[in-house]
Amino acid sequence: MFTGLIEDVGRMVRLQRAGSAARLTVTTALPCGEIAMGDSVAVNGACLTVVAKGAGELTFDVSPESLDRTTVGGLVGGAPVNLERALKVGDRLGGHLVSGHIDTVATVVGLREASGNLVISFQLPPQHARYIVEKGSVAIDGISLTVNTVSNDGFSVNIIPHTAARTTLQFVRPGFKVNIETDIIGKYVERLLTGHQPVGRTGLTLESLAANGFV
Repeated sequence: MFTGLIEDVGRMVRLQRAGSAARLTVTTALPCGEIAMGDSVAVNGACLTVVAKGAGELTFDVSPESLDRTTVGGLVGGAPVNLERALKVGDRLGGHLVSGHIDTVATVVGLREASGNLVISFQLPPQHARYIVEKGSVAIDGISLTVNTVSNDGFSVNIIPHTAARTTLQFVRPGFKVNIETDIIGKYVERLLTGHQPVGRTGLTLESLAANGFV
């Protein structure tokens, strides 16, 4: 698990394809001596496993699923990447619970300045937009952010100067693609309400709540 608070902006060194998978190497100012082989690191929000490391470099194996679901496969040499090590038990949870499992890719469709802040608008598939709620949490390229506004196929966020200066959001432009992880709580609630039920039972409904004295 992660918090969505970016620790470092690294740079992509190389992406070596191996069939439908790949191996990604990035530079970083993180203390590589404290990072063990097999540790999890979020790279632009995607949870990847460290398989090799050197002086100021980390290397990860990237599965076909990760390449299909994220923007990792489109990274070019020198591209900035947000990096965050996995949350340790006892750490402060300054952002929100982020799993590092990307739901979809969104497109930047608008940028505007507002009182020194940056307002960014995104478009994403409607089937994922339903998990975005006003004033809820969303992870954009691994950054924990609060949702400002929501539409049927998009949303906007407000970026303070501190966040812009310490993440890849300072580089985004209209047309840029970003990784999106929606709030995991909403997905579990939907699953419980509408998912598979034992024979003879239905999902939670207003009628069942009323019958049990909750409405």
